[in-house]
Amino acid sequence: MDAVTQRPGPLALGEHERAELLRRVERAAKRARRSGTPVLTALGVEVDPVVDPSAVVCASRADGEPWFLLEQPDRDGAARASLGCIAAVEASGPDRFAAAARAWRALSGTAICEPEDGLAAVGGFAFAHGGGAAPHWSGFAPASLHVPEIALVRRGGAVRLTIAGLVAPDDDPEQCVARLCERVELLRDDPLPLLDPAPAGRYDVVSTAPPEHFEEAVAGAVARIEAGTIEKIVLAREVQVHAPALHDPAAVFAVLRDAFPSCFSYCVGRGNAAFIGATPELLVRREGLRAGTLALAGSTRRSADPAVDDHLGEQLMRSAKNREEQAIVARRIERTLAPYSVWVTAAPDPVVVRVANIQHLATPIRAQLAAPVAAVELAGALHPTPAVGGEPLDVAGPLIPALEGLDRGWYAAPIGWTDTSEDGEFCVALRCALLVGSVARCYAGVGVVRDSDPAAELAETEIKLQALLPVLAG
Repeated sequence: MDAVTQRPGPLALGEHERAELLRRVERAAKRARRSGTPVLTALGVEVDPVVDPSAVVCASRADGEPWFLLEQPDRDGAARASLGCIAAVEASGPDRFAAAARAWRALSGTAICEPEDGLAAVGGFAFAHGGGAAPHWSGFAPASLHVPEIALVRRGGAVRLTIAGLVAPDDDPEQCVARLCERVELLRDDPLPLLDPAPAGRYDVVSTAPPEHFEEAVAGAVARIEAGTIEKIVLAREVQVHAPALHDPAAVFAVLRDAFPSCFSYCVGRGNAAFIGATPELLVRREGLRAGTLALAGSTRRSADPAVDDHLGEQLMRSAKNREEQAIVARRIERTLAPYSVWVTAAPDPVVVRVANIQHLATPIRAQLAAPVAAVELAGALHPTPAVGGEPLDVAGPLIPALEGLDRGWYAAPIGWTDTSEDGEFCVALRCALLVGSVARCYAGVGVVRDSDPAAELAETEIKLQALLPVLAG
């Protein structure tokens, strides 16, 4: 397609791009009439590299419209932001990942577009196959991928805009193109909003269950480990922030993106709710026959004093409890990837990964796949790793809700995207909060092993909650 040098606005389509979009919509309409079912089509164009994808989506979204943000600034400014939903892939039950992968394969397999156009589905999954049943998780199905109408992706300093449509057999191509072009022209390139520096009113921060309940749950888990029932289990708690005004997810996201540039900052908006956070944990990234992941487990606090900070990191590396917790995660990931792979390789020793308020033990793991496996299916095979679930999972899994007493919803579950080649990237939703109106539900968990101390594990959740509580509680 010919390059366009002038456009009516920073994100509007030029004359040649409109003509190409019309050709694709016409082809999609013909295919839809032959099959009797709607057909996806998409067009991707390069836009000004100064465009901030997340800012455009936050400024342009309508009330109640689905939206999605995922950024990792330290990875060459990687960002993906999208708006709207022209097709939804949803599933539940134990095979929800496989069902979602099949549905996306069928939907994208007939699409009229090129791989470089950037057509993708974005969204996430609940931690449990029946998770998200609590009323506050309404809109966040156990498996939910949306095909957005508008997507902006930044890679290596370049920004691409993808406009997509679902063309029905009786749609008029000219009208479809006019509507899509109008949608692009209405996009606003405004900066992300700022948090109110001096909010008025009272903020109430309350634990959903008393802290003593969490300590008792940890003690109960340790007893099961000592009895040989399980090797490890991850337990979480929920803390609510009741604000005097509505929480602003766009402003919260802006703070997280700046404060945690090495993490995946994310926000998934559904209805009047937004699930938001900044996680250091990559579940899986698939590029062709290459797959990568990160075994992340074992944590300690940071210090403003560099010498103390280094000492804390050294203690973390030498901690038998944390090294055991980390090794359990790495071994399971390697075992899980092995049947799909020609080879799987992991670093012989973990490294210390530091983010703003906490440091972790991490082991990068890479695999060469023997045959293409969808990113969604790989995510399903790996989830939940022992970093967020337990070992062995078939025993630890049912114990988690029994001990926690909460519906995790999408907490500690995969969030990300997949494209028409079934490549994709999913992170683990940690350091997060569900924002609904003036209430924020914050989640943090810890890995419990034989040497875990209930009071120390409670203190670790407090450290992890500090990623969001200062932002949400004024």
